[in-house]
Amino acid sequence: MRLSGKIMLFVFFICFLSQIDSAGWGEKKKEDEEKVKIAIIAGSLIDGQGFATLKNSIILINGERIEAVGEDLSIPPGTKTINLTEATVLPGLIDCHTHIVSQFENYLEDLFRRSPIDIAVSAHIYAQRTLEAGFTTVRDLIAPEFIDVALRKAIDSGKVVGPRMQVATLGVGATGGHGDIIGFSPYLQFNQFKGIADGVDEIRRLIRFEVKNGADIIKMIATAGVLSEEESVGAPQFSFEEMKAIVEEAGRWGKRVAAHAHGTEGIKMAVRAGVTSIEHGSLIDEEGIRLMKEKGTFLVADIYNHEYIVSVFRKLGFPERLIEKENSIGELQRENFRRAARAGVKLAFGTDAGVYPHGWNARQFAFMVRFGLTPMEAIKTATTNAAELLGWSDRVGKIAPGFYADIIAVSGDPLQDIKELEKVKFVMKGGVIYKNEFIP
Repeated sequence: MRLSGKIMLFVFFICFLSQIDSAGWGEKKKEDEEKVKIAIIAGSLIDGQGFATLKNSIILINGERIEAVGEDLSIPPGTKTINLTEATVLPGLIDCHTHIVSQFENYLEDLFRRSPIDIAVSAHIYAQRTLEAGFTTVRDLIAPEFIDVALRKAIDSGKVVGPRMQVATLGVGATGGHGDIIGFSPYLQFNQFKGIADGVDEIRRLIRFEVKNGADIIKMIATAGVLSEEESVGAPQFSFEEMKAIVEEAGRWGKRVAAHAHGTEGIKMAVRAGVTSIEHGSLIDEEGIRLMKEKGTFLVADIYNHEYIVSVFRKLGFPERLIEKENSIGELQRENFRRAARAGVKLAFGTDAGVYPHGWNARQFAFMVRFGLTPMEAIKTATTNAAELLGWSDRVGKIAPGFYADIIAVSGDPLQDIKELEKVKFVMKGGVIYKNEFIP
């Protein structure tokens, strides 16, 4: 009786699986088979490496990777063809500084009326907007409660639409610094994970905790900031010994360090400590530029942000002193970006998206061109340069054999008008199309 019961249960299970397959799983498999081989016919191709635009190129895609690129490739029978002959095709763009799980809406409500659950249930919206704007990869620099880790996992598993992500989780900041909540009563308690550590031992413990829970990179809050209530906008907030410990401990776990740094001295301290990138870099001086060149440190300067903060943040209820801080450094940051670019500092594209609406990331390109870059140089900051910063030069940032089929397209020529990148009409990530406005 027991044996026959097991047999009946097994037969029922097989029938159940066949019903599920006929209800949709089989169709999904067929769709996957159909997506295996794709050919994109590109009218113009910017491959991300900084070379001249290629004309009438064919991109052969097998699964999630690019198989071949060239002018005279033969398209195998049965290959799905995508006609982008009237478009300019580029690699998927990379934003090296986002806060993709949320964006500012109202200063006090953001602090006191929204819980981490509110943030988590909306995060997928911003991820999809970012991808559809043509950014197929992001480096996300600080999010609360490991929401960025959960979002990355959901995207990687196919449950949520969004870009590839490297995440920094909580960050590492000092008590009373830019990563801390200051300016309110000491009796207010925020019951959530904190990226706050003082002294070498606490720092090492915090980094191990972050790595244990999913951090791909470590973000160090090296100096004071703009959108927090310290007196300074750029004073160092760690000792050099502490900064060095952050880099050493991160390196022990195979992680790179991105340093939030506005102030002159803090930038130089962080570079000497061995960080991979300086974020913002607003008040960098000639010595700092020289040090960054010597060390090969990347500058990730969010030079569009100033425009949005000074025009919108009063309406969002931000304290006047924060807007005054932005006014004190915004234009300086842009001029120092120009000086760093002219000197040959390595540049990677990063916007601080979340400070302004997600999906607007490409607005920064026009400012990079205004402040010293050619359109091709600006594009490289968001393709090969950005991929190098992420340590992913072997998989993203180029349209080349073996790379992920992360591909976007625009109607016009971004080398003539960089603002074309604000109007992305085609987005593919890993061989899957997420947006195509070229379909008649």
